[in-house]
Amino acid sequence: MASSREAQFQQDIIAAMAKGGWLTGAASGYDRASALYTEDLLGYVQDAWPERWKQFCKANPQAPERAFIQRTVRELEKAGTLEVLRHGFKVPGIKFDLCSFQPDHGMNPESLARYRANRLRVVPEVSYSPHASEKGAAKSYNPRLDLVLFVNGIPTATLELKSQFKQTVENAKRQYRTDRPLKDPVTRKAEPLLTFKRGALVHFAVSQAEVAMTTRLAGKDTFFLPFNRGTEDDGAGNPPPANPGDYATAYLWEDVFAPEAWLKVLGRFLHLEKKPVEDFHGRRSTKETLTFPRYHQWEAVNKLVQATLQEGPGQRYLVQHSAGSGKSNSIAWAAHQLASLYTDGGARLFNSVIVVTDRTVLDSQLQDTIYQFEHAHGVVRPITRDLGSQSKSEQLADALASNTRIIIVTIQTFPALFDALDKRPALAEGSYAVIADEAHSSQTGSSATKLKALLAAAGEDEEGEADDVSAEAMLGAAVAARRPSERISYYAFTATPKAKTLELFGRPRDPSLPASADNKPEPFHLYAMRQAIEEGFILDVLQNYVTYNTAWRLAHPDGDEYEVDAKKASRTLARWVRLHPYNIAQRVEVIVEHYRENVRHLLDGQAKAMVVTASRQEAVRYQLAMREYVQAQGYADVHPMVAFSGSVAEDEVIPEEVTETSRLLNPDLNGRDLAQAFDTDDYNVMIAANKFQTGFDQPKLCAMYVDKKLQNVDCVQTLSRLNRLFPGKETFILDFYNDEDDILDAFAPYYRRAELADVSDPNVVFDLQRSLDASGIYYGEEVEHFAHAFFDPKAPASSLSYYCQPAQDRFKQRYRFALEQLETWQDARDTAEQNGDDKGLKRAGTCQPDSDRSLKINVDFAAVWLAADSVGKFTTLYGAGSSSSGCTGLIETLAGGIATVGRPWLNRSGCASKRSSRARWRTCAMV
Repeated sequence: MASSREAQFQQDIIAAMAKGGWLTGAASGYDRASALYTEDLLGYVQDAWPERWKQFCKANPQAPERAFIQRTVRELEKAGTLEVLRHGFKVPGIKFDLCSFQPDHGMNPESLARYRANRLRVVPEVSYSPHASEKGAAKSYNPRLDLVLFVNGIPTATLELKSQFKQTVENAKRQYRTDRPLKDPVTRKAEPLLTFKRGALVHFAVSQAEVAMTTRLAGKDTFFLPFNRGTEDDGAGNPPPANPGDYATAYLWEDVFAPEAWLKVLGRFLHLEKKPVEDFHGRRSTKETLTFPRYHQWEAVNKLVQATLQEGPGQRYLVQHSAGSGKSNSIAWAAHQLASLYTDGGARLFNSVIVVTDRTVLDSQLQDTIYQFEHAHGVVRPITRDLGSQSKSEQLADALASNTRIIIVTIQTFPALFDALDKRPALAEGSYAVIADEAHSSQTGSSATKLKALLAAAGEDEEGEADDVSAEAMLGAAVAARRPSERISYYAFTATPKAKTLELFGRPRDPSLPASADNKPEPFHLYAMRQAIEEGFILDVLQNYVTYNTAWRLAHPDGDEYEVDAKKASRTLARWVRLHPYNIAQRVEVIVEHYRENVRHLLDGQAKAMVVTASRQEAVRYQLAMREYVQAQGYADVHPMVAFSGSVAEDEVIPEEVTETSRLLNPDLNGRDLAQAFDTDDYNVMIAANKFQTGFDQPKLCAMYVDKKLQNVDCVQTLSRLNRLFPGKETFILDFYNDEDDILDAFAPYYRRAELADVSDPNVVFDLQRSLDASGIYYGEEVEHFAHAFFDPKAPASSLSYYCQPAQDRFKQRYRFALEQLETWQDARDTAEQNGDDKGLKRAGTCQPDSDRSLKINVDFAAVWLAADSVGKFTTLYGAGSSSSGCTGLIETLAGGIATVGRPWLNRSGCASKRSSRARWRTCAMV
């Protein structure tokens, strides 16, 4: 019969890797003390560097192998695994490289021969601790890893595997955290294989459904990142396998672990990052992070490079990656790899790669990252300011003339690229790659005038008072204004592409046909907002979004029926909403009181808020009114600042012409940049007029008060200022101006979950009192397919999960709906009770039976398995023992699936957890 055990899963992975070119080995070949597979280390050096090995043997005639292993261990402990793999080490008179990465071109046959000499080996069941033997007779400590991946004898990755029919990927994570200590519990000596930087570079928790990874084990504090492809509807997780012979996570060992791909990850992706961090209490320190690409980053960069090689210069690529996707790293990897491409004739494909961004962090990040790859300076040249008498435009022309591999320019300097190409014919003969980062830059004065003139000339429609100009807009303007070039490739990275960006840089779904209404342009690669939120990289800013109209109705419960997430809104608003916003002064009172009561205390008193206004004049009036109100109330904990460009003339409220640096408005600025000042305790409320609404990253920003019409991409970019993570952060949006339907419509193209507000028909929920065969969770034909696979000795183990997937999906969908329906009823009942509405209570009661029973059925179905001690007990409880043996097998397998599907919806006690939903529910009681 097909096995559902972990051992079969392990063997399937090993067999696939061996077929792909990996060597397999016994755990006995692993040396615990050195954490090396010594046979491969010595074998590679002798094959790749025979002459150098002879020199080393002459210098160490007694025991050259032992001496070389000792020197390798010393370098690993001193420099780290990644540094040793990339750059080797030196002994007196000899330089050893311990890994040969694929050459950029095939012009050097010796380099190709060394590349082919690499030994990649997968070893199962590795008992890795050198301290296990020190226990004598009480050999209770002998931890073992399911798989370890070695490159030339040096450990690069470890894997803990879990069969989803018994355990989930969370169990693998837990095993790393609790059963894989970094130090021997008795001797307190370090485990070399697991030590950060010295041991394996990455650790994977793998099930048949999901993958997670970490580059630093830290006991119970180990933090795992998802390494999943994303579902077919752009959520977290993986799509189901295409056929019964595959696993949903096969991409890991078939694609990422493919020898050429894995060596590329080690050589051109992994890098050690050092950056300042701030803890919950504002204490700053330097954090070392070994950065391993997330799956979407790895896939996007590889696809861009492969497509560029196949298509050559002159193409356009749109990468739509949500906030929280790690675009800075993706751009750095893409820039370096594009700059390293060569033609078949050995010439560089691009003379230069130009990165257009105003992220200052990208300058140093690119330089540091590329130095780790190549140990070479001068590869990256940032042009961000004038040097002496040489302007930025002149610096750019010189960098192009000297074929600098990577050039970083600001948005303001970018138009000079085309001036240089037009004025210097020699430069125009070269080929170039232009990478545009979506980061926005606030431009003022003549800079803003020039950039907006270029945008207007190219037909880019910018808001009248908007001061934020993006590289995406500038790139679109440049492409629209110039005739197509076979020498310039464009790569646009953005989270929220505008329609014109899609039109210019997107690709039709069917490339063989022209773009049309039925063949619309699409991004070259997508990492959606929904997946970023579900994977925990950004916050869901719509989770606590409410309009002022909703808030007012909550405070006046005699209104008509309306749609609202009632319990959430009443809890946060009903205590303070008592005013209707007839003027700025009243809105200021609402904002200040809400901020003081609900926001200011968050993040240990560091929480900040933003007020979004429609014009500079309105922003100034808000600032004056807020300062007046705060002073009148004697509040010492609200410190507003106002941000806008240009100046505002005096009027009946504003006593004199002002700018954002005027002491009348921001007296404590003291010459500081507004963004930097806002990051201090001097300010905690920012009133903004068409500024800082895009490209502004302030993780402590928790609340937003909107008094401006927001629509389309501007709406998404503005509200997304709240989505950055910070420990303990919650978000809240109070909107005085917009309608909730318009907000959801704006988010829909970028955030697929916004389309899921409508739920399924309640009649599809099954009845627990009926037998499992009649429950509707699985169908008869699925049982037949499963039974054939279960009793077929030749059937692959993956076929079990394949035939169970539809039933698991049905369970998850129905369970989610039941929870949402029950929450709706509870909200309606609680609201009616709060308002003393007897009629409302009766109406709410009419919703209770179906929703409560549906939820109980689904909770019981999952909870019974969670409480069962064995599959036999599970089947007995459901009377499945009398069913066909094929059905019994399906129950066993489905039970394992419920561990994956059901647990996210249950709390630790096995009870249904109430999850707040962004969808708006039509309550059964009037609020």
